[in-house]
Amino acid sequence: MAIIDEFPKAYGAPGIPPRWTRSAKDIVGTAYSTSSRVWFTVSKGVINEIYFPTIDMPQVRDVQFLMTDGETFFHEERRNLKNRTEYIGEYGLGVRVTMEDPEGRYRLVKEIISDPHNSCVLIDGRLEGDPAFLARLQLYVLVAPHLGVGGWGNNGNFARIHGREFLTAHKDGVWLSIAATVPFAKRSCGYVGTTDGWQDLASNFRLDHEFASATDGNIALTGQLDLRETCSFTLGLGFGRTLHRSVTTLFQGLGIPFGNHRARFLEQWSRACMHFLPLERFSSDGGCLYRRSRELLLAHEDKSYPGAMIASLSIPWGEAKGDEDLGGYHLVWTRDMVNSATGLLAAGDPQTGVRALIYLACSQQPDGGFPQNFWIDGEPYWNGIQLDEVAFPIILAWRLHRCDALREFDAYPMVRMAARYLIENGPATPQERWEENSGYSPSTLASNIAALICAASLAQERGDHATAQYLGEYADFLESHVEAWTVTSNGTLVPGIKRHYVRINPVDPKDPEPDEDLDRATVFIHNRPPGAQSLFPAAEIVDAGFLELVRYGIRKAGDPLIEDSLKVVDAVLRVDFPAGPCWRRYTHDGYGQRDDGGPYLRWGRGRPWPLLTGERGHYELAAGRDP
Repeated sequence: MAIIDEFPKAYGAPGIPPRWTRSAKDIVGTAYSTSSRVWFTVSKGVINEIYFPTIDMPQVRDVQFLMTDGETFFHEERRNLKNRTEYIGEYGLGVRVTMEDPEGRYRLVKEIISDPHNSCVLIDGRLEGDPAFLARLQLYVLVAPHLGVGGWGNNGNFARIHGREFLTAHKDGVWLSIAATVPFAKRSCGYVGTTDGWQDLASNFRLDHEFASATDGNIALTGQLDLRETCSFTLGLGFGRTLHRSVTTLFQGLGIPFGNHRARFLEQWSRACMHFLPLERFSSDGGCLYRRSRELLLAHEDKSYPGAMIASLSIPWGEAKGDEDLGGYHLVWTRDMVNSATGLLAAGDPQTGVRALIYLACSQQPDGGFPQNFWIDGEPYWNGIQLDEVAFPIILAWRLHRCDALREFDAYPMVRMAARYLIENGPATPQERWEENSGYSPSTLASNIAALICAASLAQERGDHATAQYLGEYADFLESHVEAWTVTSNGTLVPGIKRHYVRINPVDPKDPEPDEDLDRATVFIHNRPPGAQSLFPAAEIVDAGFLELVRYGIRKAGDPLIEDSLKVVDAVLRVDFPAGPCWRRYTHDGYGQRDDGGPYLRWGRGRPWPLLTGERGHYELAAGRDP
């Protein structure tokens, strides 16, 4: 068993308040194997978040290397080096990163994968440059554990087992162990902002303190890699529920040559992608973006809860978020999940969709609804109600049924409960897809109408004719009221266009006889700066959600009202970039970083979303135009 060194203990507890890191990711990585329950993300050439043992549990803030000659300079990868990031191989989410000294004296080439069979992240590194310069160069690894999904309360130690030395951290039953194929020449456990290795090296280019432990705080682990005999190494970060498991996982990973791991890692991904539709000939890049997009969607499925797909391996504005806010985008939203599953279905993969549907059926609440979002164990995080998130699982069930992909799974009980929920709790939604306002929403109505028609079709096939007829008639009722509820006749945003769709008609979902006069209604916009106007006429708040009416076949592409509404959207939401147009969510949106570039903290300024460019592309194709 490992021997943990406790002394000397670091001072400076508990460290500065912990924060996560930026959500702009360059690459997401994981093995396509259920036994390797670890995910990593990369930004600016640096690992910035590792998730374990499930996809909703970030355990490490970041992992980066520090360089110094001990006398004249100190570099950290993220701030001081130029980086170039690329994928390893044609298939697979492994990454090669080249970090280069701005003066051209050295570069660090890294390949990052996860162990194909264990929960261990592997970094294969090689220093390149003039041998005389490299002989003076010292390389350190700096790791910031945020175990138990938080920075406070972490514990770090230096340990040994059978002569092998390693760094370890633990909190709340999660253990992390770190070592390399070369020994540590020096090592230290310190408190972030006071006695961590970065502070020590930055002060005088030397690691003067070697603390054996730092407990109950925001900590960082630092180790100097002994490169006197070689400039190549493999670093491992092994995870487990006990010290023994994390150490075993770590040295199992380091006990096999990295090249063997790499080959197996790429082989797993290659096999996973063999059944997809060959659409490469329709692309302009040989299918590269198509392949990576498929893999990215596959990577967002959990490995302990089959079918559970989170929205994103990221924490928005994480650099400003601490332990007081455990959420992020690493949660299940049924809307995001069904769209991911449907995208994979379109690419020729129905099996991921079936797993997703079974998972959703098991996550459905007793009343037939679904939480706004939830952890992958089914525990709700936010408790809002969004009717489109109840509709989407019905649509997925219908699509999979049409593909004859459901096999022995009977989705009808879930479908029937969800359809009943839509009728009992609609047609006004407590929240629309932007999760901020209630009322009649074109996008929500579109998904609800489509879902009810899908449910009616499934009921008809089951011989439940009365239910099928009722569902169809209620869908017709909603369809016949779309314009009355969500179209203004007194538009002012574009001269000459009086009638267009709006984002929301803000009626109270609980009011049995609401005032449906949209042109008298006002909408409160959340996330606006302090002192700024927040209440606007509903007719002036537009988004492109009405395009869902075309996407689900409720209105035709080219419909004059749709086309006029697009002109309004383009006039007030479109932003043109060198690579093409993009659109903001809606007028006066406040969800985005601030004008000075600072993070969104309850208010900011809405920014263009690439997702909306994709939605517009769908419409342009449906309209017979070049997207």
